[in-house]
Amino acid sequence: VLESNSPQKKDTGEKIYKRRQNNDSFGFSSPSVPGHTVNKMRKHSDAEVACLAREVYTEWKTFIEKHLDRPSIEVQSDPKTESFRKNAQKLLSEALELEMDHLLVENIERETFHLCSRLINGPYRRTVRALVFTLKHRAEIRAQVKNGSLPVGTFVQTYKK
Repeated sequence: VLESNSPQKKDTGEKIYKRRQNNDSFGFSSPSVPGHTVNKMRKHSDAEVACLAREVYTEWKTFIEKHLDRPSIEVQSDPKTESFRKNAQKLLSEALELEMDHLLVENIERETFHLCSRLINGPYRRTVRALVFTLKHRAEIRAQVKNGSLPVGTFVQTYKK
């Protein structure tokens, strides 16, 4: 329990206030960790600390909700992984009868890569082969994927191995 003028209370209030002013993310990589921490502070016995924590929590929650729909950043992988991914794009482009740098080819490969936990492993390779086989030998599926009536995510999920 913090007394009204104790140094501990003053430090806690100052930290919350500074983080709020700096729009600091509390140094955590996961967005839920600061939310839980500050949420606990909302129930603090000192009204001033609880009020500041409430404000920080509200701003944090609004920020997280607003930035939730942003696409993830694509980071370049090691040369071996990039080589496998380029080869997969080449196979998919041939099966779709499109250029290798076509957006649809990149989207299918990216969706496959993300669905396989961003690893070039057995499931990724099997899924790419299944997708290529389906696109080459089933003209109706190929047409649906090309015209957009079959979404990329659904297509990849259906043939994931």
